Amino acid sequence: MAGVEEEMAAGEQALANLEYDKAYSHFEKATKLDAGNAWAWFGKAESALGMPKIEPDQIVGFYKKAIELDPKNPQFKEALGTLLVDMGRFNEAEQQYNQAAEADPENASQYWLGFAVEYATKAPIVMAQFLDDKTRDMIAAKGLNYALKALKLSRDDAKRVLSTS
Repeated sequence: MAGVEEEMAAGEQALANLEYDKAYSHFEKATKLDAGNAWAWFGKAESALGMPKIEPDQIVGFYKKAIELDPKNPQFKEALGTLLVDMGRFNEAEQQYNQAAEADPENASQYWLGFAVEYATKAPIVMAQFLDDKTRDMIAAKGLNYALKALKLSRDDAKRVLSTS
């Protein structure tokens, strides 16, 4: 019987080859062999993304388990944030991106910019039935505020810079 390391390696190889069912099976075995392995839970979540039969809420649970086991890992938080954006759960996604930035301050700008782009791109689609000018402006403002935060620019500085170009 293969150990955790072998299952993890096989899962990562299958995931790299986009063999989601196979990868999921290996990561599932790894979580059973070592329920405290955060990377196994993360791999399980990542492979489950490619399997339409697995419900998004279940995948959220896999990511949350990985985060529970390794709460300082920004990659786990960013991945969960991205899934939550796709699900239209924007407030929760925003929290995850901010927590990723807090856990990895050297790369905080990347997480904030990631949220800005994901939110500004996907919120109009998710909120399509409510999309009036006010809602469009609210979405644009939130995305822009995070982009400015990523660029370390205040609103006033951004206005000043834009008015000179």
